[in-house]
Amino acid sequence: MFVFISRTSRRRWPPLSLSSVRQHLLYSSATTTSSSNLYDKYSFKPPISLHKSPNPNPNPDKTSTTTKKAKPPYQPPSSLDRGGAKPTRSDLPFDFRFSYTESDPAVRPIGLREPKYSPFGPDRLDRVWTGVCAPAVDPRVGSVEDGKEDPKLEEKRAKMRERILGEPLTSAERKALVDRCQRNRTKRQINLGRDGLTHNMLNDIHNHWKHSEAVRIKCMGVPTVDMKRVCTQLEDKTFGKIINRQGGVLVLYRGRNYNPKKRPAIPLMLWKPHDPVYPRLIKTTIVGLSIEETKEMRKKGLAVPPLTKLAKNGYYGSLVPMVRDAFLASELVRIDCQGLEKSDLKKVGCKLRDLVPCVLVTFDKEQIVVWRGNDYKPIEADRFFMDRDPFDNPDNDLFSGPEEQNSDDESNQHGFHSGTSR
Repeated sequence: MFVFISRTSRRRWPPLSLSSVRQHLLYSSATTTSSSNLYDKYSFKPPISLHKSPNPNPNPDKTSTTTKKAKPPYQPPSSLDRGGAKPTRSDLPFDFRFSYTESDPAVRPIGLREPKYSPFGPDRLDRVWTGVCAPAVDPRVGSVEDGKEDPKLEEKRAKMRERILGEPLTSAERKALVDRCQRNRTKRQINLGRDGLTHNMLNDIHNHWKHSEAVRIKCMGVPTVDMKRVCTQLEDKTFGKIINRQGGVLVLYRGRNYNPKKRPAIPLMLWKPHDPVYPRLIKTTIVGLSIEETKEMRKKGLAVPPLTKLAKNGYYGSLVPMVRDAFLASELVRIDCQGLEKSDLKKVGCKLRDLVPCVLVTFDKEQIVVWRGNDYKPIEADRFFMDRDPFDNPDNDLFSGPEEQNSDDESNQHGFHSGTSR
């Protein structure tokens, strides 16, 4: 067996002859011809969609109507490219501020937290931003100290307001307007929150006056501590008249001669400017006391039972009379403000200091502790700002209706979280 394998492996094949090569070539050519005939017979053409560049519109007569237009490039609202537009000019006779109720022009700041960038946008207003306001008198004002209100502006505002209001409303007309602004009659309402009467809110009020003669304004939070200032600023900046007030709900009338087509031009603020730097409200030591006496008073004030608890976005119109009454029995008063922002605590304390008046002791642990001082004198009751004001005629029956009484009860429920002392 092994011998056979060795003999087979050593076998040599004879060399190929010319005739065998010719026969091999002829056989290969015949095979190629037959294969090409089969391809032509059984081949297929692929559909149009499989081509690399198909025709999107096979019917040239019909045009597609679903083509979308290209979106324009995004342009931010504060873009520097204004297209050659001129700055907006406003003839309103008062200085433009972010908040007219929460800022006092008589109190000057000690510094600014940001450069004097105008919140109205670059080159959008013909007034110069001083860091606090945009004065209406001299557009060349370059600092906060130079911006003083012209005494003629107040006289000009009084004349404009008198011309727009016209003749005073009668009792029947006033009752009809107040009835239209009730919650069960309309849902149109402007909310005045923690920032108070802002500049952009003036534009909202004029937009509401396009559709109705009066607008309902609901005041909530810190500005309600001083409702007298809120009402004064609303009438002074809008040239309207408040015809009804129940707690924190106001009804602002536009006037007989008001023309929506001739409304004043009110440029809008594009962002909220940073608050300037004011002097500290809480000093290291209270005036007239030593450091040890100040520490002892702060410790004692935090241990006093709270007079009341302020609810977030509540109505604080009765806070000042309550503090004044509490000072008749105690020299220290504590107000619980848990849940309120720290800036709101400072604003409420600043208003109490000016309205009561009193001395601020501390803001620790979300509490407001005030001291009546050594020379405290009670304020007469006639200086209080009533929750219900008599308008024009003191003998009218504006508040005798059941709807007004119900709405007043609802507004009082939104006041303090706890109306009684604990």
